[in-house]
Amino acid sequence: MLDYLIVGLGLAGVSFCEQLEKSNKTYTVISDTSQTSSVVAGGLYNPVILKRFTMAWNAKEQLDLAIPFYKALEKKLNVKLDHKLPVLRRFTSIEEQNMWFEASDKIGLNHFLSSEIHKNKNLNIDAPFEFGKVLNTGRIDTKLLLSAYSQYLLSKDLFLNETFDHATLHIASEAVSYKSIRAKQLVFAEGFGLKKNHYFSYLPLTSTKGEYLTIKAPDLNEVNAIKSSIFLIPWGNDLYRVGATYKWKDTTNLATEESRTELLQKLDAFLKCDYEVVEQLAGIRPTVTDRRPLVGQHPKHENLYVLNGFGSRGVMIAPFASQQLLNSIEMGEDIHPEMNIARFTKKHFRN
Repeated sequence: MLDYLIVGLGLAGVSFCEQLEKSNKTYTVISDTSQTSSVVAGGLYNPVILKRFTMAWNAKEQLDLAIPFYKALEKKLNVKLDHKLPVLRRFTSIEEQNMWFEASDKIGLNHFLSSEIHKNKNLNIDAPFEFGKVLNTGRIDTKLLLSAYSQYLLSKDLFLNETFDHATLHIASEAVSYKSIRAKQLVFAEGFGLKKNHYFSYLPLTSTKGEYLTIKAPDLNEVNAIKSSIFLIPWGNDLYRVGATYKWKDTTNLATEESRTELLQKLDAFLKCDYEVVEQLAGIRPTVTDRRPLVGQHPKHENLYVLNGFGSRGVMIAPFASQQLLNSIEMGEDIHPEMNIARFTKKHFRN
């Protein structure tokens, strides 16, 4: 019998696998390619909400775990994942400059916001009010991570590349059974696929569709990520990732002309050189109504768990949330109350 069965191999699934390996637990992963948000994501780890110049939820603690987590994965998988990348926030007015200065003096933010105005040195970017520089930021190559990790699991015979059939799952008090697999615990890390999981369908998981463009701009020569109304992220070889859109009604992974037009209009507002669109990608972010993850134990089936709802900050949240979940299961530690699914369970399961 296995200790764990994991359903889903996005950032949540990979992070939980790593927690299990550090704890010498046995496991198998089942996943398909239906959920693409982790693959197409920009992969930035940035603790600051750049629209309001405030810290993202629990960002410092998450980042302190995430950086060594991805460094260890680089060594384990023998790949380069963490690309240090300053983020420049393009100001649109003197008022925004002043707001930045005020924010950079605040405890917590002063570790991440440079107190100096960063001069625009790139003639191909229109930035009359210059930039604010975010420190200690970078980009995780999520596509490479998920590809390399799935190969790692396959090499150890720990991965089944198939669609999980919830109807085939049998739950008993001592274990769960799925086809020929028996495990003490089952963790669902399915991303937006959780909507089809009737065990956790009561949770208020919503979809936020994000679309991205990849452009080729040989004359741009920019080494920083630029944040205006959208992100422009260096991707190497004169390529840049442009994104993202936020759509709440479309739940398909199909790229749309509407989002392409929106992104190009926002890009053209500050980019002055020629470029070519070489790719358009789309994915569904699993988000939650209160903008906090969904982590915890099913209220009736004690060996079923969920690890989900990371939204657009999965790179930062995944190591933190997965550690919280495993420590809860194995050591009885409390999950952070703002992400524990108990905050929703009480409304749906009453004695």
